[in-house]
Amino acid sequence: MGRDLPETDYLDALKLDIAQELCFVQGRELRSIFFGGGTPSLMSGTFYQQLIAHIRAHIPFADDIEITLEANPGTTDAQRFEGYRKAGINRLSIGVQSFHEAQLQALGRIHSGAQAHQAVAEAKRAGFDDFNLDLMHGLPGQDVASALADIETALSLSPTHLSWYQLTIEQNTEFYSKPPALPVDETLWDIQEKGADLLTVSGFKQYEVSAFCRPNKQARHNLNYWQFGDYIGIGAGAHAKVSLAKGEHGLELLRYRKSRMPKDYLKPRINFRVGEEIVGKKDLPFEFMMNALRLKDGVTEALFTERTGQPLSILSPQLEQLRADGLLDASRLKLSERGFMFLNSALETWLTE
Repeated sequence: MGRDLPETDYLDALKLDIAQELCFVQGRELRSIFFGGGTPSLMSGTFYQQLIAHIRAHIPFADDIEITLEANPGTTDAQRFEGYRKAGINRLSIGVQSFHEAQLQALGRIHSGAQAHQAVAEAKRAGFDDFNLDLMHGLPGQDVASALADIETALSLSPTHLSWYQLTIEQNTEFYSKPPALPVDETLWDIQEKGADLLTVSGFKQYEVSAFCRPNKQARHNLNYWQFGDYIGIGAGAHAKVSLAKGEHGLELLRYRKSRMPKDYLKPRINFRVGEEIVGKKDLPFEFMMNALRLKDGVTEALFTERTGQPLSILSPQLEQLRADGLLDASRLKLSERGFMFLNSALETWLTE
């Protein structure tokens, strides 16, 4: 989203998009909404008040629904936070990344460490007591001390949730074409180990590879994703995964995506989708496990059949191998402590012919 995006036109397009997605709701209630991607905090509180009211009028809300909005420091002011809270948004995810100016500049972020502090203070004044802070580690020129200092600063702001993940170099980015000097593997390992220890002694539980939270403050939206649940995607660049009943053949999983650029999304069209695919049966085991095994507590064995429509027996050879190697729990789809350290190696079990 950009600052010149017409709110009224975009809201009208979202309403049309929602109408096309209602067939996938199938009578289920909505347990979480996540406003993310781009800079959703550039939209007004009135925009979200109208949008949430429209969604509620067409899809039943759970009594304790979680409604999260991503906000980037430097793009949101206090008046917007107050408007978001009044609109019904009850959780924020603030993209801090780092509190060190050199690290922020290396990442190309437009905010400063001071603005990150200010954004959290404004969110609290607006009544948000449930919020996540995004932090990166393994940044250019970062050492263990500066990585831990970022965590300590974040903890001082009393978040309920921390997303703490290692920088990855993506293709088609400036970092990919001109790789920066990143910490060596030994330093990355020390950062990961000591950072996790610091968060643990500070009362945060690691419940996913890169997610830590206070008791009972897991991100519901993300949990649904890692547990291979369904979700519909509304708006420019949105992605979705839905289960379609196939009678005696079980389930068919459909993934689809929407027009990426808001200017294209706003053009009159019959269908907002620009791509879709049915997830093949041979790909389902890996896709399911790739998500479920990221969770420290894993998932029940029964969930595999519930979410894929396939019998657990098709996983038997891989499960037996992982259990024989001491990498998997005996009665649950959950990696052991050692297995969690070698998640990628465990997942490769499903990629081996």
